Amino acid sequence: MLEDWRKIAMAVRSSSAIWKGNLAEGTGTVSTESGTLTRAGYSFPSRFETGPGTNPEELIGAAHSGCYAMALSHELAEAGHAPESVHATAQVHLDKVDGGFEIGRIELSCEAIVPGIEEDAFQEIAMAAARGCPVSKALSATTIEVNARLA
Repeated sequence: MLEDWRKIAMAVRSSSAIWKGNLAEGTGTVSTESGTLTRAGYSFPSRFETGPGTNPEELIGAAHSGCYAMALSHELAEAGHAPESVHATAQVHLDKVDGGFEIGRIELSCEAIVPGIEEDAFQEIAMAAARGCPVSKALSATTIEVNARLA
């Protein structure tokens, strides 16, 4: 199966959102083609405060940490160091700036169990995986800080 992924020329994934009302008082839902998210609620409080529901930054973080964990696992295996596990997290910072808001920084962290690898080799592979991850590439306008450690 691993050889089969190299034959994939293109994959298209789809998500959708519906927003009703103004920014401060409105509400919305997001859904994914796979059905993993179906009308998951989001609102001003869930995005800018601590209200219930999801938000775009949380979803970006989920995408980024998932992509990075897969990329790092692959790069480690390709280098002859198949990991037992990779646990990645992404903290997405939504900052107020002149003229509105921006995602100015993402802290991408991981802890990996990789038998037999030296720290320097692991760090080199971890940084390369962060640069090569497709979601990192899509977010290249944002500062991405990587903190990778062996467990």
